[in-house]
Parts: sequence; C-alpha cells; structure tokens
Amino acid sequence: MASIGNQKAPTIVRFYRFRNRLKEKCHGLGTGAGGISPEALARAEEALQQMAEDYPDWVMGLIGQLADKHGRCVDTPEKRHEFFEEIHAIAHDMKGQGGTFGYPLITDFAESLYNFTGSKGEISDRMVELVKAHIDAMRAVIRGRIKGDGGEIGAELRRSLDEAIAKYKERR
Repeated sequence: MASIGNQKAPTIVRFYRFRNRLKEKCHGLGTGAGGISPEALARAEEALQQMAEDYPDWVMGLIGQLADKHGRCVDTPEKRHEFFEEIHAIAHDMKGQGGTFGYPLITDFAESLYNFTGSKGEISDRMVELVKAHIDAMRAVIRGRIKGDGGEIGAELRRSLDEAIAKYKERR
C-alpha cells in the first residue's frame, strides 16, 4: 500500500458479483423447473453399480503396477526417486476410488502410501520394504473382497501396516 508522509493512501475496493451460470445450465438454461430426471439418476446409479462390480479387477491392475514399480526400486536403487514418483502418482489415483466403490481400506492404504512416498529425501531399503507392505495389504483387501471397514480382518490388516510404519519410523 502506498503512503504519503505518515498517511496511507486510500484503498479502492471493488466488488464483482458474478452470475451463477451453473445453476442455469443445470436447469436447462433458465427455462422449466430444472433438476435431474429420475431416469438419468437411475442410469447413473446403474453405471456406478457396474463400475463397483468391476472395481476389484480394475484396481488389481493398479496394484500390479505398484508391484512392478516396487520391483524396479529393488533392482535399480539408483532410480528409486523416479519410481517413487510413479508410485506416488498411482497411490494418488487409488486413494480417491476405494471408498466410492465400497473399499475404504484401499483408500486408507493408498493414502498412507501416497503420504509416505511424497518425501524428497534419500530412499532407503526400509522405505522400499514399507512400500511392499502397503501393496501386500491392498492385495489382501481385494483378494479377500474385504468391503467396508473389513471387520476383524480389516482391523488386523490395518494393525499390521501400522506396525510396519512404526518400525520404519523407529529405525530412521
């Protein structure tokens, strides 16, 4: 802010009020009662249900990609940063999907993996093994078709992964 002597120059404030065009578009450009037709909602719910049925096969492909990147981290330690970035991106995609299709444990484990692989420091062998622990937990969820919180099995998987993370943090 500019000042003259000890006095501050007045500030000019402008308010812009933008028209909410999204509401008009949802209502057919302002004509009619608007809203989403029950038929369209039914089609959307059916499509979502179909995607939920396909989700285990679909996400196993992503888990396979994670396993491949993990293997490359083991085989080529000099390129770990590159593979961790790829793992980070895959985990980002996965963390938003699991809960939508009834597998919130996948979302939790993917979010944990995403957070873990986001660091830019040195990548140790233990960090690579912790990636494997995440992948193993995700595989167990999908192979066992563990939906929701997974009950006792889900709690055990979560506890195992938490213990692996705690061990990693102790030894850092």
